[in-house]
This record gives sequence, structure tokens and C-alpha cells, in this order.
Amino acid sequence: MAIKVEPIMLKFGAEISGVDISRPLDAATQAEIIAAQNEWGITVWRDTGLTDETHVAFSRIFGHLELAPRAAARTRFTQPELFDASNIDVDGNIVDNELVRIRKKGDRLWHTDSSFMDVRSAQSLLLCHEAPSEGGPTWFADTRTAYDDLPQAMKDRLEGLTVEHSYFWSRSLAGYPYTEEEIDRKPSAFHPAVHVHKGSGRKALFLGAHARNIVGMPRDEGRALLKELFLWQTQPQYTFQVFYKPGDMVIWDNLCSMHRGGDFDDRGQRRDMRRTTVREAGHLNVSEDPFGDMFRAAEEADRAFAARETADA
Repeated sequence: MAIKVEPIMLKFGAEISGVDISRPLDAATQAEIIAAQNEWGITVWRDTGLTDETHVAFSRIFGHLELAPRAAARTRFTQPELFDASNIDVDGNIVDNELVRIRKKGDRLWHTDSSFMDVRSAQSLLLCHEAPSEGGPTWFADTRTAYDDLPQAMKDRLEGLTVEHSYFWSRSLAGYPYTEEEIDRKPSAFHPAVHVHKGSGRKALFLGAHARNIVGMPRDEGRALLKELFLWQTQPQYTFQVFYKPGDMVIWDNLCSMHRGGDFDDRGQRRDMRRTTVREAGHLNVSEDPFGDMFRAAEEADRAFAARETADA
């Protein structure tokens, strides 16, 4: 059975229906879904009927799934591939730790998932289990058409530029009290400012809130350019938002889009969202826990710095 595709914008975003993705899919249907994802970048699926287990199983049609980093001894999930994108703690209560809330506010900045990692993420599949009564959408931005529409002089300027991406930088923008010096000591990743999206063959910007510096430029100059590009690709003609009901899922391709969480009353309203993350193709021979490795390396850098400071005192 052919899937039904209803475009949201001219070249970006589509609602998909006509197939039950809670059940195993034949190869032809899988290929249709992957082709639609490559073309539209964002696909919206309503009332999927997915559970944690079938969410993970469906996600595997896109490639290798990352394991979520486990910072605590307990987790809400039995599936290790599920990233918790909720405002709910392990006991099912709304998070009231202010530093945790500030870190999560980083998700409300325009970003590309995991661009702070050496191995990038491709698709992210976000499933709603519980939605607030008001607000809580996800916004999406089309980084392919935004690139297409750039003046040729800007395209020429961006050719060959490399951008430094840092998780700790985006969290500082959201209000977490990191200093520039602390961020300098933590791991970061480096990616081209513009790349070819393999699924469509179109060029796309690859930036977002994790983008901290442009290699070879003074920080002020690089950050001014990053801000200019940010404002360009988040213009209304490149963006739309999706609201959720329980059972709804959105799949976005991080290699041709940016996204951000929309506002809601995160102190008084529950929002239970669970995400799987597909690793960019061609990178299987790396750690099975790259996110955990990154955060452990950040902790080791801080401990080493503290030891040097103590020794020099």
C-alpha cells in the first residue's frame, strides 16, 4: 500500500499516513518512508499507536540507533535507545531542580541534535506520550532552502568554513553558568558550515545553537556571522511548528533542518516526549556509547584543570 504524503510547506515538511508503523513493514514500504523522509526533511505521523518497543523497532529502518547516555543509576525506560526529552524525573514528577531546568531550556534554542559530537546524528524520532494542555510544540527550520536562497556572495564566503560545536556553549546561552574558560576545557566537535545532504543531493547549512566559533576567525567576527546566518534561516518562510497529542510522532533529519522546543508551563504541565536518534550512515566503527564518552571526557578535563590549579596554588 502506498503511503499518503500531504506537504506542509512547498519543499519542507509533510504529514504521512496510510500505513501502520506499529507493525513490521515490508521492504517496499520502508523504502517509501525513507524516500519521503529524504525529500521532505520533516515527517509528521498522527496517532501512531507506538509503544517504547515498537518506537525503537520502527526507528531501526533508518539505520543504527544511538544509546542514550545514562547519567543516573535509574531510568524511566527499559529501552536503552530512548532519550528522555521530557520535563519528568525518574519518579514521574515534574522536574523542579533549577539547574536541570536551565539545561533543558537549551532545547528551546534553535539547534541540530548532537552537532557537538564528532559523529553526527541523522534522523531523530520524537514520540509524544503526554502533552501539555497548552503550548509545547516543536518548531522546525528548513536549512536546505535557506541555503538555496542565500546571496551568491554569502555562499562563496561560506565555502570551506569549519564550525566548532559545543553542548556546553548552547547550555550557557540558555542560562547555565558556564564561563568561556570552562567551555574551552570541554570537548567540542568540528563540522563544515555547509554540506551536501546525501539523502537529497541538496546543500544545507549545518549550524544551530551548539555552533560556537568559526575556525580561523576571531571569535567576535565568527559569532557575528553565525548570528547573521541564524537569523536568515529562521525567517518565517523557512519555518513551521507542530503541536502534539499522545501517540503523535515527528521525524526530523538533523542534516537538513534545525528545530527548537516551543514554550509551555514546564513547572505546572507535564510533557512526556521520548526520542530515538539515528547515527549518520557510515560510522559504525565507533564507541557504542559516544555520548557517555563525551560527558566523561568533559568531567575528566575539569578534574585535570582543578588538579593543576591546586598544584599551582
